[in-house]
Amino acid sequence: MSRSRRVLPALPPWLAHALRAQRGPVPWSAVTRGALSAGPLLLVAVQVGRTSLGVVAAIAAMLAGINDRPGSRRVSVKRIGVPALGGALGLVVGTYAGQQTGAVVLTVILTCVGLVAGSISAIGPVASAVGTQLLVASAIGAGMPLPEPGWERALAYVAGAGWLLVLRLVLPTPGSLTGDFRFDGERKAVADVYDAVAELLDAVGGPEAIRRRAALTAALDHAQDALAGPRLRRYASSSAERRLHAQYAAALPLAEAATALAWAGEAVAERASEGPRRLAAAVRGNNHTGPLPAPSRSAPALRALDDALLHAAEVFDQGRGGDLHTRPRTPRDRLRAAFGSAGREYGLRVALCFGASSAAAQALHQGQWYGQHEHWYWLPATAVFLVKPDLGPLASRVLNRAAGTALGAVLFAGFAVVLPRPEGLIALVALSGALIPVATRHFAAQTAVVTVLVLALVMVGGEPQASMGRIGETLLACAIVLIVGHLPMPGQRGGGVRARLAAASEAAYAYLTHVLDEADTPRIGTSGTPAERRAAAAERRVTDRATASDHRVIPSDDRATRWTLRREAYRTLAEARTAISLSAHELPALARHTEGADEVADLLERLVDTTTACAVHLDDTGRIGPEHTERLTALLGELAGPVERVGLRPPGTPLAG
Repeated sequence: MSRSRRVLPALPPWLAHALRAQRGPVPWSAVTRGALSAGPLLLVAVQVGRTSLGVVAAIAAMLAGINDRPGSRRVSVKRIGVPALGGALGLVVGTYAGQQTGAVVLTVILTCVGLVAGSISAIGPVASAVGTQLLVASAIGAGMPLPEPGWERALAYVAGAGWLLVLRLVLPTPGSLTGDFRFDGERKAVADVYDAVAELLDAVGGPEAIRRRAALTAALDHAQDALAGPRLRRYASSSAERRLHAQYAAALPLAEAATALAWAGEAVAERASEGPRRLAAAVRGNNHTGPLPAPSRSAPALRALDDALLHAAEVFDQGRGGDLHTRPRTPRDRLRAAFGSAGREYGLRVALCFGASSAAAQALHQGQWYGQHEHWYWLPATAVFLVKPDLGPLASRVLNRAAGTALGAVLFAGFAVVLPRPEGLIALVALSGALIPVATRHFAAQTAVVTVLVLALVMVGGEPQASMGRIGETLLACAIVLIVGHLPMPGQRGGGVRARLAAASEAAYAYLTHVLDEADTPRIGTSGTPAERRAAAAERRVTDRATASDHRVIPSDDRATRWTLRREAYRTLAEARTAISLSAHELPALARHTEGADEVADLLERLVDTTTACAVHLDDTGRIGPEHTERLTALLGELAGPVERVGLRPPGTPLAG
């Protein structure tokens, strides 16, 4: 008897993303902090008779818990503290605007706040979190009926987020008993870099090499962020911190050599990865490396790997500090991101969503649709999370938000029937706070937990059970954001993707230019299209550098600059990849605006990999090999067409007009 196999159709990208969830071990440290944050704060406030301020502090602790991600303690100061300051400012603005103005003027003010918050969100992840809390807190301040003035609400808000930050800085984490517990996050991040190098070496010559190289980039980015976080002094001030800086810097030539080996595509001996793994164990155990196995020295990349291992062994013994090879963003860079195409597009869309939802909420509130409930601010606050592109594609956010809210509202309705008040509700707040670090792996789960927590806070604050109203407001916010998200906007759509891809292109070309050591601007002929002229010029650059006969030794400061440029090239590429992936999972009407961006990212990634292999070969032989010349020339020629089709400005070309 024959069986017919039924092939299930592939899910559309926007639906597949909505069903996707992150995986990993349970972050018990974050769970503990979540349980000790919002619930205890609310309990203390109820006991002293300041319930309303306790609700505000618990909301701040909840939002801080969403930002409490894995990483070093130093990074958590910026990741949790800076957005909390933005939320406090929003609470003050919303409170006084809601008290002193009418519905129309208030809507205009909130729309302007949305424009500012959306624009600054284009700067980066922390700025995006600042924009989120600024918007949410301004809506709460304008709509939540509290007896306290705005400055008291702001202090309570800062205290709530500050309490969670104190827990993050003081409570130990797994593995923190090894060495100086203050740097347990940094130590793990640096050790993960060496493990990522070892995994890439194991994958050389196989199908997993590309994915492992991307994982190495992510590990380097994470370690760089962990070590470069805010500090009181400009330089590392303790021997433990200086040692970690030196160990991170020693990983960069190892990563360069491993990338060159992956580019060559020839499998290496298994013992090649033993050295990086022993270095990773030494970082985690805060001890010496011991003898390291020497790899074969039969090729330039293998010789570079051996030299990097010897250098790392020396650094691990001395630990005198090292350069993090970062180029900090200047205020001008941040302003350029906020007022650039991505910031303008995002700011306008956030302003329209936040303003439209505020206007609709005001109309419903004035028409008594809410009845005795005084929570019209829920509608614009919900729209904030729906309009945030860093939380996922629009369709995915809408589906998960609707499903999560419905589930959370139904669960809370059941809890509200059986739990005593206020003790049971406070315990429910504490439980929800503990679940947030786990629930952040999927937007629907996070929404369900946050919905339960918010509804519990509302009831503790004296309002009746409002589960059904919460579902209705969420569905209305979903409709508003879907409509605004598909409206035509001034300028070219997909500005966020293009901005990140342009930054990656500039960084890749800067890295290539440094490796080729070009001193003079090449002459570009007058025949052919602009793309063909740029490709011809690039080919001449590569050929001229490849035929140089003088053997040179690259000074250490040149290598430091090269590693800085390489880090920036790979980091910007990773950021562009993330933005492209999110855009590709939008509905087709939105995804089509960034078609072809993934092709440009692939070519840029290959260009940076080839440049890295070229740099390693240049160190060993003093010249670029014929294979490197051929690859670079071909890639530069291939890039010219796709870059123009995507609508990017070629690097080095002045802006039109």
